Amino acid sequence: MVLRLGEIVARLGGKIVSAGLNSSLDDMANLSIVRVAPLETASPGDISFLSNPKYRSQLNSTQASAVIMAQPVDAAHSGTFAAIVTPQPYLYYARVAQWLSPMPTVTPGVHGSAVVEGQVAASASVGPHATIGAGARIGEHVVIGANCSIGENVVIEAATRLAPHVAISAGCHIGARCIVHSGVVIGADGFGFAREPVGAWVKIPQNGRVVIGNDVEIGANTTIDRGALGDTTVGNGVKLDNQIQIGHNVKIGIDTAIAGCVGVAGSAIIGARCSIGGAAMIQGHLTLADDVIVTTGTLVTKSITRAGTYSGSSPFLAHADWLRNFSHLRHLDAMADKIRALEQRLLAMEKKS
Repeated sequence: MVLRLGEIVARLGGKIVSAGLNSSLDDMANLSIVRVAPLETASPGDISFLSNPKYRSQLNSTQASAVIMAQPVDAAHSGTFAAIVTPQPYLYYARVAQWLSPMPTVTPGVHGSAVVEGQVAASASVGPHATIGAGARIGEHVVIGANCSIGENVVIEAATRLAPHVAISAGCHIGARCIVHSGVVIGADGFGFAREPVGAWVKIPQNGRVVIGNDVEIGANTTIDRGALGDTTVGNGVKLDNQIQIGHNVKIGIDTAIAGCVGVAGSAIIGARCSIGGAAMIQGHLTLADDVIVTTGTLVTKSITRAGTYSGSSPFLAHADWLRNFSHLRHLDAMADKIRALEQRLLAMEKKS
């Protein structure tokens, strides 16, 4: 795909300005853009972006034809490119990247090796060795990758795409325009057991479903357990990274993003628009308010009732409090030396008296 710079601005907004490029506005608007690339490795025909100021020095040497940025370049800049000035360059870059790299078109049809007992829309695509159980309904333009397993009575709404080797257990519901990557398991039994007095464990049947909203993306090898009684729910627009564990009866609010290797224990409720950093752990039966940010590696052991950023492990604290306490921890050795010196001085003074 080839786009003109003026075409991009006409659709997405922003303002074209010269950054050392000796060209008219019309000439810059006619620049051909064929791909997005980092500032450091971009070539003519590429469009790049600057959202982190620490990379600003790369503007002097970039070969990109255009750069998306929040502010015009300063007088010290020596590069030659057209700039698109916009308040949110990273978001703008994401939209340009989507435009230049559209999803592959769906080739309708069911592969001859697939086993289909449910209903599949004529516009859907079902790959080799996929299985679709009785009562399942596969919507328009859905893609079912090779070796996927779709259980009985599963519903998959329009334009959702499953990469190869996805397993969706019976009764689960996947919304429209979702992207599910390889190795994902949706609807496995939750970890539910009752203990005998002598120590043996008795399995509790997991009779709920997993219900996933629209425009959700689920990373590779993530698992979402079915509910024990009610449903495990994932709201519209949620983004889940790779290798996340979502326990039974968890509820995740709209537009929340969760990074890799996070564990969310059963019956936790996560609000809307939350961001949870990699390897964080959320204990069961807790509630996180809307607009909470949990930083990387944080252990959440009690409910969070107010929006904000939280960090730490034992215990976690409001982020500002954690930073202040951690700064003291870094100086514990020096503080201990000072305390010992003070004790010796006091002891010497007592002996003199």
